[in-house]
Amino acid sequence: MDEHFQNAGKPKTFAGRYNIHILVYWERFQYINLAIDREKEIKKWRRAKKDMLIASINPTWAALDPD
Repeated sequence: MDEHFQNAGKPKTFAGRYNIHILVYWERFQYINLAIDREKEIKKWRRAKKDMLIASINPTWAALDPD
């Protein structure tokens, strides 16, 4: 999250270009390969399905990061 926040406004980075620095959803995995598989699965979804996933855990889309 720190890297995303530091890159805010820097157009050469994905986080900077799209102003992505607020955490609204996350999942915990014991093994990195399972986390990578899940990320790939979610990236294939349409935006509406991703929005429903976030809303199912965080209906108000409140920032989950400590700051």
